[in-house]
Amino acid sequence: MISAERFLEQQGLQPVLSEAGGSALSSGRRLQDGRIESGCGRVLCNDEEDTPKRMRHARHAGRVVAGVSRTPDDPNDLDACREAALRLLDAAPRPSGAMRERLVGKGYAPEVVDDVIARLIRVRLIDDEAYAQSAVRYCASRLMGYRGAVMELKRKGVDRQLAQHVCDEAESQGVFAEAAWELGRRTARKTAGLDVEVRKRRFWSAGGRKGHDPEVLREIAQELFA
Repeated sequence: MISAERFLEQQGLQPVLSEAGGSALSSGRRLQDGRIESGCGRVLCNDEEDTPKRMRHARHAGRVVAGVSRTPDDPNDLDACREAALRLLDAAPRPSGAMRERLVGKGYAPEVVDDVIARLIRVRLIDDEAYAQSAVRYCASRLMGYRGAVMELKRKGVDRQLAQHVCDEAESQGVFAEAAWELGRRTARKTAGLDVEVRKRRFWSAGGRKGHDPEVLREIAQELFA
């Protein structure tokens, strides 16, 4: 026994969606020009048939447009640039380098951006060193090494010289060495029972990805994976 939908197809008819969202199986056929005639004699044009799809596309387009940042009417508008900077800071702390990149990317003139950033630094709303130190603590919590931390700070917009300075301080305090040892202990727990060479390889792989000193990794490997 075939379904009603299959029977209609064999007869050259097609089910039509009813207003309630179901199929009007007993009525509806597609005309040669592509339109659909419902059981009540009403002919649905292609535009009506595609309305739900068009509505979805329109809603999506509205969301995309709403999410696009507009180019400022006046790239030299100092007040507008300052307001844009404050909105960015309200969302998350940022170093001066990252702030400059965002504001210039929004269309503000570089000299106006530099002026705004200088004012924000004077009132300590932007503090590159405090931001860098906080970022180093974050890197340590992720068990990253010196090299990995410097790269992460640069990626976040911290000046390279400042990034190296704060990472040097952290290294002198043993922050990255402790992170490496903790990485080793975690790897040892996770790989317990595996072949020793496999355990070492996984530890070296993790340590390399996180930017640790090879000499420190070698010492830890000899201690924990002997």
